[in-house]
Amino acid sequence: MDVELPDIPFPLRTYGPDGHWSYEDGVLTGWAGPRQDRFVTPTGEALDPASDAPRLLGAPEGDFQLIARVTVGFGAAFDAGVLYVHVGDRAWAKLCLEYSPDVPTVCTVVTRGHSDDCNSFTVEGSSVWLRISRTGRAFAFHASRDGERWTFVRLFTLGDEKETGAALVGFMTQSPLGEGCVVTYDRLRFRTAWPADLRDGS
Repeated sequence: MDVELPDIPFPLRTYGPDGHWSYEDGVLTGWAGPRQDRFVTPTGEALDPASDAPRLLGAPEGDFQLIARVTVGFGAAFDAGVLYVHVGDRAWAKLCLEYSPDVPTVCTVVTRGHSDDCNSFTVEGSSVWLRISRTGRAFAFHASRDGERWTFVRLFTLGDEKETGAALVGFMTQSPLGEGCVVTYDRLRFRTAWPADLRDGS
């Protein structure tokens, strides 16, 4: 199913399990079902590499920033709302507001064959601003408590410039251990530029 959002200048398409995506009055809403996640464990334990979660993705061109305020209806450990970038079946990354495992936390996962897992900082309440940026072959993750001052979280790549230039970018919901959760995304913004400085808070 294709979805068009007035604040996003490219069409979005649903991937994975049904996320019951909806958009009304500037708010995008998605649902994760029980035990839905995307994570390829580096330890060879537990989680299925073929696991999947609801995604709503599109293909922006050139340099960009995708920004949203993410609010999660936490119910279980590792429930999360995610900004997501996808280059291939084993080349993708997540910027998450996650219950990790008992406090809301900004965390990231970068998957190149197998996933890593990195917690950045905790958040009071159930909302935070997230931002994905791209220039050339590079991606950057930032997070903000107020949508004004941004904390640099991560800089990485998922392949060469041709591969990353064709990346799919958008939204994901997950509930790896729980019975499901709802995530809302509002204050959506899209900019056709890479941040001027990754570390100065802008």
